[in-house]
Amino acid sequence: MKFLITNDDGIDSKGLYALAQIVTELGFEAVVAAPSKNMSGVSASLMPFDDQDRVSVEEVEIPDLKGIQSFSVGAPPALIVMLSMLGAFGDPPDMVASGVNLGPNTGRSTLFSGTIAAIKTAARFDRSGIAVSINYHSSIDTNEHWETAKEMSAQPLQWLTSVSDTTMLNLNIPNKPVKEVLGFRQADLANIGRVQTVITSQDSTGIDIELEPCNDPVPERTDSALLEKGFATATALEPAKEASIDLPTWEWE
Repeated sequence: MKFLITNDDGIDSKGLYALAQIVTELGFEAVVAAPSKNMSGVSASLMPFDDQDRVSVEEVEIPDLKGIQSFSVGAPPALIVMLSMLGAFGDPPDMVASGVNLGPNTGRSTLFSGTIAAIKTAARFDRSGIAVSINYHSSIDTNEHWETAKEMSAQPLQWLTSVSDTTMLNLNIPNKPVKEVLGFRQADLANIGRVQTVITSQDSTGIDIELEPCNDPVPERTDSALLEKGFATATALEPAKEASIDLPTWEWE
């Protein structure tokens, strides 16, 4: 079984390497294709970086990923997945693994996440996918626990390969030593994310923004609440589909 490994943090991400390593350690084939620069928050953008009619691709050697073919791509993750399904990086993959994202993808954040857009794109090609994130906050954390993300991704990855239906799985893992993680919980999406965009200053030429933790209360059984308590959360997502709403008949002359 072949996995495409991608992310939205860019080809230099240690989280990307951790995810590729666990996929191959589990015995699966992997090819890495990730954006040449950080593309966090791009959602499902399909616009190449420099030329709308051409995507730059450079095969790279990554010391942490010996034996894994790797590509730095001038495109956001959704477009990378689409190109992989069209055979751009060898035979189309059977599944997509996206991450490990540096920061949580919970609640409303999933709408804007390039990490999750990768597996949504895979689902449009009838491929299952897994998105993995760690609960890292730059304002309070000093270390990234990639080994925890690797170890806790193993069982969900193996489970996903055994599921016959196309499935999108979103994992959020505490950024702490694995012994301190309280376990897995299936979780609903919170009505808010755990990070929010704030305006820090504004003048006549532009607006300065930053991401900061969101401390608003959230329901107990949601991904945001459980993650903050120290649980790793797993949430199955649905592909985009039409809403069951009866629309009125609009008339015009």
